[in-house]
Amino acid sequence: MKNNKITYLTDVALITCIVPTGRGDAVIKAALSMGAAGALVYHARGIGPRERLGLLGIAIEAEKDVVSILVATDYQDAVLEAVYRAAELQVPGAGMAYVTP
Repeated sequence: MKNNKITYLTDVALITCIVPTGRGDAVIKAALSMGAAGALVYHARGIGPRERLGLLGIAIEAEKDVVSILVATDYQDAVLEAVYRAAELQVPGAGMAYVTP
């Protein structure tokens, strides 16, 4: 089995959704139900201005689930809307999602 060809994906978009820890599974289920072939979820932590609320201004770590979904551009809008609704991103502080062509 000597197939040295490289497969190039064209007309795809990467949807990235950052949500609080534990909510990544709901995002994946929504994306799969709308036609996404699969997703990758990983645990991340970061810091921002809202996390500086601890004792004496000491930073509190913010732990998140980051979900990456690769979809065809034809399904991009439908999958993004499903992710938005599943993650309840209309609620302040619930997370964010963005698309990279």
